[in-house]
Amino acid sequence: MPESFNFLTRLAIWAVPVILAITLHEMMHGYVARLFGDDTASSAGRVSLNPLRHVDLFGTVIMPATLIFMHLPVIGYAKPVPVNFGKLSSTRLGMILVSAAGPLTNFALAGLAALAFHLIVATVDSGGVALVVFARMLVASVAVNVSLAVFNLFPLLPLDGGRVLVGILPPALARSYAGLERYGFPLLFLLLYMNWLGPIIDPPINAIVRALL
Repeated sequence: MPESFNFLTRLAIWAVPVILAITLHEMMHGYVARLFGDDTASSAGRVSLNPLRHVDLFGTVIMPATLIFMHLPVIGYAKPVPVNFGKLSSTRLGMILVSAAGPLTNFALAGLAALAFHLIVATVDSGGVALVVFARMLVASVAVNVSLAVFNLFPLLPLDGGRVLVGILPPALARSYAGLERYGFPLLFLLLYMNWLGPIIDPPINAIVRALL
């Protein structure tokens, strides 16, 4: 089949899992922040299941589509949810839970997708094209959500894992580490460009996906 057809098929299978994973990841950051007293994200309309409120043109559309076309692992990102950590009722615990909410949501979505996949395999002897596509979409959902969760838990600011680490560290170390956030994105891009991050996060991603599927 033409490469363009294969690309469109892969795009159709991966698009829904990517959008759902990113949307729920960001929404849960805002939802947990609201539980702890910060309504910044809620006031900005970001505690919403509407993907359009979270979509970043490059991170949610262009980058994942390019990775699909290049047959590379699919990750992406949305517009960051605004959180005022100073307004949280319990600053350190709130920071940990608000930051962890996104990755934990992705792990939960991966688990649900894996459960649905196993139910289909166990109960359906044969199916049409639609069922095959749905099963492949569930597999893609497991891969996307696990990848997004593990990537975001890498302990580098401004990733979620970096903020969890700031909440865990003793106050003096936390302040010193938080001061390095301005170098976070350049360092992250360097790690990605030099392919130094892949060897760190790929083994746990692959292990979790294999365990679920």
